[in-house]
Amino acid sequence: MQEIEIYEIRTISEDIEELSELLKTVVDEGASVGFLPPLAQEQATTYWQTALAPEVILFIAKINNRVAGSIQLHLMTKPNGMHRAEICKLMTHPNFRRNGIGRSLMQKAEERAKQENRSLLVLDTREGDPSNRLYKSLDYQEVGKIPGYVISQDGDLEATVIYYKSI
Repeated sequence: MQEIEIYEIRTISEDIEELSELLKTVVDEGASVGFLPPLAQEQATTYWQTALAPEVILFIAKINNRVAGSIQLHLMTKPNGMHRAEICKLMTHPNFRRNGIGRSLMQKAEERAKQENRSLLVLDTREGDPSNRLYKSLDYQEVGKIPGYVISQDGDLEATVIYYKSI
């Protein structure tokens, strides 16, 4: 296995091209991360130009100095939710899958959540996606499913699965 290097990104400019390609590639392969295929490169770039905010922590994974994956940790800023954060947009480039990148990114996000004094993590993913196995293997607990939550490429309504983990 090649060495995975994970970095927190505070500015997008240096990695925007590779991040845009990552987003376009995973969406075009069917990932449910808020977009539908085919995703225009311009739309992917526009997304990344606005992705960072003070409450959003972005990590990227690199192998051989190439972006292989990313994950976002969204810190809740409302007074009654300062103990929690949401895991968002975990992506692994298809060329680098099955190398532990998703697991490493999840673990990095969890570590950072603890540093931010967060004790509860939440996330959702489309029912049936391979990510469900990853989340369960990392001790995330399934809360339930919301039917008809996302629209697929074919126009079908599909369920999302809600998970949480106390850390």
